[in-house]
Amino acid sequence: MTDKTVVAGVTVDTRHWIGGRRVASGDTFTDHSPIDGSALGQIARGGPAEAEAAVAAAKAAFPAWAATPRAERARVLHAIADGVEKRIEDLAIVETTDNGALLRSHRRGVMPRVAHNFRFFANWLLQLDHEDFETRGHTNHVSWDPAGPCVLITPWNAPLMLATWKVAPALAAGNTVVLKPAEWSPLTASLLADIAAEAGLPAGVLNVVQGYGAEIGNALTAHPDVRRISFTGSVPTARRIAASAAARLTPLSLELGGKSPLLVFADADLDLAVDLAVEQYDNAGQVCLAATRILVEESVAGEFTRRFTEKAARLRQGDPRDEATDIGPNIHPRQLEKIDGFVRRAIEAGARAVIGGHPKDGQYYAPTLLTDVAQDSEIVQEEVFGPVLTLQTFATEEEAVRLADDTRFGLAATVATGDRARAERVTARLVAGTVWVNCFFVRDLRAPFGGSRLSGVGREGGTWSFDFYCDLKNTVTAPKGWKDHG
Repeated sequence: MTDKTVVAGVTVDTRHWIGGRRVASGDTFTDHSPIDGSALGQIARGGPAEAEAAVAAAKAAFPAWAATPRAERARVLHAIADGVEKRIEDLAIVETTDNGALLRSHRRGVMPRVAHNFRFFANWLLQLDHEDFETRGHTNHVSWDPAGPCVLITPWNAPLMLATWKVAPALAAGNTVVLKPAEWSPLTASLLADIAAEAGLPAGVLNVVQGYGAEIGNALTAHPDVRRISFTGSVPTARRIAASAAARLTPLSLELGGKSPLLVFADADLDLAVDLAVEQYDNAGQVCLAATRILVEESVAGEFTRRFTEKAARLRQGDPRDEATDIGPNIHPRQLEKIDGFVRRAIEAGARAVIGGHPKDGQYYAPTLLTDVAQDSEIVQEEVFGPVLTLQTFATEEEAVRLADDTRFGLAATVATGDRARAERVTARLVAGTVWVNCFFVRDLRAPFGGSRLSGVGREGGTWSFDFYCDLKNTVTAPKGWKDHG
């Protein structure tokens, strides 16, 4: 058994990173590439012992890191960002090979954004403050105290970017971290540990443990020394994490699934609306924010569908390492089977596949658009997490909003309209953590991000991240009782 693997010429350590050193496990699991199913390496498979060691390392490192001045913590985070930028090509090719997302996107957008995550929260930390205020002559001073060891559990669809959305603010706030990456795409988390160590992050401040779901997850989320848990993933897993954390009332931040709508009104720029709709196939549909329910005003539905099918037909599906590819593979055979099951059941229930509706060779699923779907059907109500969209029509603005909000989820929504007043009316009534108008996936870290209903608990971004990763303290000082010590 080897402790390292080489992926596209990049050496990746497959052991855990605990307390500033590499730690092997007695068992391993095989990591496969979704591109061709090839084995990428044997990954250390952690369990309760590794969870205990990682939390202990985080607990031991916490006092010194929490006491580190803000400016020094910010300097280290900027050094990590420097390290990411130096290794963008390595990170991009490893993550593409590991999870199947487009290499061009990783090079130009995702990995630069990883570096930005660290820089943003480093800078935000330095300006984080609250103006003192007075109550009957008494001064109130609000401070953000580091909470302690944090367990961060991240998904496979955008492994490093979503991990660093959590890691960066947690470290900036003065906390220590145990990061548990998804077992289907663990490799770039290991590279992040190397980069952080080279940047001078003290041992034990960031720990990375690998393993399958509950084998290690339960031991992490139920640990008495864990002070915060942040999870991005599915609703069923979130319920298990919440139950595990409930006994100790460990605060949770949960960013969960979505079944977001795209509302297309007759007054919209139809070409723009079609572009927005086709964009929902990004990352083979494996995007929690994707507007998978397309709602189109009846009077333009026919023309919209015609333009959509023409544009979707030009998408190139294939090897994500090819610059010309638009859609890569789905992450895992089990995910492909799940996607196809949703589509087959929908068609059996009366849905019609305008395009797609079937798997292709390997782990690829044809971009699919289903019509003739009932509002209460599984395909409309449940998250598929694949390149599958549904199209429904509406007659009035009232009906559009009703259909859009008729779901258990509330992560995001997109509105295409040429009427500003309508945009204001509709967005005010949509249940969603983020609403985009005539655009999609514009994300500013200063803004709150999260979901409503079953799409999550809490918000990430800007001060909201620090509110979660810190214990806020208000110190009230009286104007009297002081002695002059000269």
